[in-house]
Amino acid sequence: MKLAANLVARDAVVLAVTAEQLGYEMGLVPEGYRNDAPSVLGLVAGRTRRIGLASGVMQIPARAPATAALTAATLDALSGGRFRLGLGLSNPDVSEGWYGVPFDSPLARTREYVEIVRAALNSGPVTYRGKHFSLPPAGRGGAPLHLYTEDYRRNLPVYLGAGGPRNLRLAGEIADGWIGVFTPPETVSEAVDQILAGRRTRRLGLAGFEVIPCLPTAIGRDVRAAADQLRGQYVYLMGIGDPETNFHCALARRMGFEGVVEGLR
Repeated sequence: MKLAANLVARDAVVLAVTAEQLGYEMGLVPEGYRNDAPSVLGLVAGRTRRIGLASGVMQIPARAPATAALTAATLDALSGGRFRLGLGLSNPDVSEGWYGVPFDSPLARTREYVEIVRAALNSGPVTYRGKHFSLPPAGRGGAPLHLYTEDYRRNLPVYLGAGGPRNLRLAGEIADGWIGVFTPPETVSEAVDQILAGRRTRRLGLAGFEVIPCLPTAIGRDVRAAADQLRGQYVYLMGIGDPETNFHCALARRMGFEGVVEGLR
């Protein structure tokens, strides 16, 4: 087992440098209402030398796939090949209410998004005709997308943040790794089973696939005091939008915490 640290904007450099000194494998930068991921990652990339860096996760509704590819290539070049691109759907309320992007067919939209990102990172001209994305738009003769960033890895890893069974299977099928949110040890094996089902659709096993379960953790002699340090993070994520459509609330229900979700109303 390897260790990773969650890097938020406040004290991100101090934490990343310390994690690197302690031999941590990776620093993941989340994205939400507090900070975007690329800004923090760029700062940390310039102050570290060895530790891997990942967006944990960049929100798919926030950027066109071409922008995500350009950002990933830039961060990989700036970090000397240490970047992993973590992508996630976010929640329906965030997608529609914050970014103004419809949340219809989220799995199909994710599949098309990742296909365009990978094609762009391969550094050739990209044209695409999908149900949700078209490059260039139908009826237009615009120049094809072409990435000219230098010194990045064409095959840099793409991870997906996923919680539900169908999304986990999709991650296994189209991604190089999975970033789990609120993932206690007892739920990891179930998630991996779903991921493996997705891998098998392409006749692949788990070799080379990164499994990154994330769980907010506090250590202390006083259990209640330690828990108090984490409550804000849980309330922040579970309090976004409608509890009926919030993915974090759905995950909490599946884990048996229905009463906690009801308490947010």
